[in-house]
Amino acid sequence: MLVLITYDVKTESENGQRRLRRVAKICSNYGQRVQKSVFECLVDPEQWVKLRNKLEREININEDSVRYYYLGKNWKVRVEHIGVQTSYDPEGPLLV
Repeated sequence: MLVLITYDVKTESENGQRRLRRVAKICSNYGQRVQKSVFECLVDPEQWVKLRNKLEREININEDSVRYYYLGKNWKVRVEHIGVQTSYDPEGPLLV
């Protein structure tokens, strides 16, 4: 399933800046950054549980927010991209 993850981490303190980097790192381990605080993550149910648990352990619920948009398995008809950054296919070959 494809999940769109957006987050807003309060970065006025060193701890907030550290949380921001950690949240971004967690998301990048599971998906592709499509905007500064937006990731598209193509995950199976087991990966999704791990990803969500990691994010929710990392954020400060009194200062930060994370939103999950479930686009499901039929996500290709729900995502349209226009603009500068070239689109990618999360189901395509992985180039390292």
